[in-house]
Amino acid sequence: MVTGGNNFPGVKDVGIEYGLVKAPGAVRPDGWAYQFPDTGTTILYYWFDVLVLNTGHHWNRGKIKANKWEMFVRGKPIADRKLAEIGNAKNLTIHSIVKWVDFQISQNPQLKAFFMTISPRHFFNGDWNTGGSCNNTKPLSNGSEVLQDGSLDTVVESAVKGSKVNLVDITALSKLRDEAHISRSSLTAAKGVQDCLHWCLPGVPDTWNEILCAQL
Repeated sequence: MVTGGNNFPGVKDVGIEYGLVKAPGAVRPDGWAYQFPDTGTTILYYWFDVLVLNTGHHWNRGKIKANKWEMFVRGKPIADRKLAEIGNAKNLTIHSIVKWVDFQISQNPQLKAFFMTISPRHFFNGDWNTGGSCNNTKPLSNGSEVLQDGSLDTVVESAVKGSKVNLVDITALSKLRDEAHISRSSLTAAKGVQDCLHWCLPGVPDTWNEILCAQL
C-alpha cells in the first residue's frame, strides 16, 4: 500500500509483530503495519466496520434543480406534494436511513454507525451570493461554552434516538467558531464572495475527528 506494491528499502513490513497477518482463506489481513527506520516511525492501518453518516447543506431546491436530481419514494418519483417539500423529504430520508442502518447493526453486531450533525454556516449580512461575510478573526468571540442539552440538529437527533446509531453532535461547538472559515482567503475566491461554509484546515474538523475517535 505504501510503496505501490514494490519493495522499498526505507519501508519495513512489521505486520507480524502486531498480529496483522492474513488468516488462511482470508481475502486480506485485518490491517497492515509498516516501519520507517530512517524516522523511527511505524504506521498501523486497520480495517474497521464503521459507518459515518452526515447530510445537510445540499437539501435545498437550488441544488436539486442545478444537479437535475429527482426524488423517489419506494422506487417511484414523489407524487405527494407534502413529501416534495425539502424539509419533509430530508426528514423522511434521514429517518429511513437510520432505521435501515439500525437493522443492519442488529444483524452485524461488529458494525458501529455514527450520524454526525450538520456543520453550521456563518454568513453575516447576507448569504454566499448576496454579500454575506465572516470577517471575524478572534476565536470564541461569542462565547466558549455549549450550554443547551439537546442538539441544534433536531432532525438527526430525533432520528437516532432509541437506535443503535450513535450521535456525533458537532453543531453547537462549531457554531462558536465563526472565525474558522475560509472566508475570502481562497485562491479561487471571486470578488465580493466569501466562503463561510467550508472550514480552514487544520481546524474545526480536527475536533470532529477527535470526538468521533473517542466514541470508536
